[in-house]
Amino acid sequence: MITERPVDSSRLSGVVSATGFESWPDAVRADFANNSRNADVGSKLLSRNTRVRVWSIDLEPGERLGAHRHTLDYFWTALGAGRSLQHIGDGSTRLVTYTKGETRHFNFGPGEYLLHDLENIGGTPLAFVTVEFLRPYVQLHDVTRPIPTGELL
Repeated sequence: MITERPVDSSRLSGVVSATGFESWPDAVRADFANNSRNADVGSKLLSRNTRVRVWSIDLEPGERLGAHRHTLDYFWTALGAGRSLQHIGDGSTRLVTYTKGETRHFNFGPGEYLLHDLENIGGTPLAFVTVEFLRPYVQLHDVTRPIPTGELL
């Protein structure tokens, strides 16, 4: 049996602005209680196949993407500059600033997860593309032999 554990918070973006659930609004605490297993990590599922799920996140100023749980390796790319407030499942609150084109990759070990929300606290829309990998990477080539020119991975 795999033991679940939150991802090490030192891997997260932004600056911790508060600790402890007591500083969270009641509605946010209720959202986390009700959605702690929500695997919809974006606003809209754009594409899915056997290997990836591609999500968009589009938040106008003041809008919030509710609590969701990441368990799959993934990356996100910011489509524009902006700022967010994030509540994290460990009770901390983070302020995060994004630059256009910024990309962050997350890998999870067995049982690791990230539970958080995302609120646009900037004055402009906040938009991301997030790509989740649905199955572990499979090494297709023996790294001890050269890959012939034109051979695809």
